[in-house]
Amino acid sequence: MALTDDQRRFLEDLHFAVLGTVNRSGSPHLTVMWYLLDGDEILFNTVVGRAKESNLERDPRVSLLVYDATGYEYIRIDGRARAIDDPAVGQADIRRLAMRYYRDDARVERAVRERWSKERRVSYRVPTTRVYDYR
Repeated sequence: MALTDDQRRFLEDLHFAVLGTVNRSGSPHLTVMWYLLDGDEILFNTVVGRAKESNLERDPRVSLLVYDATGYEYIRIDGRARAIDDPAVGQADIRRLAMRYYRDDARVERAVRERWSKERRVSYRVPTTRVYDYR
């Protein structure tokens, strides 16, 4: 199912997302995070070794909820995350995400230099084929 123009606009606006993965015990693991609509996929990124990375390595099923500031409008995307475990891609993607959320070149460059460049990062992509619109 292709995104409508209205859904695409909503996802391109600056919102946070809640990512749901499955812990080893079967319990849910939720994380508030940055995301980016990139073509017909949702892109997100994390540090190797975090719970979401371990969970996704074992079970790539995700549910991603993107919500507005009021919490009354949201879009949920369910699917399977595809890992891109290339250090150069991970670093480029965290920079793209930071530019989207910080909107300040100096702040992004400082974060890259002081933090992210020292981390092993992995990116994930989720196709926007199963979209549930609650607006």
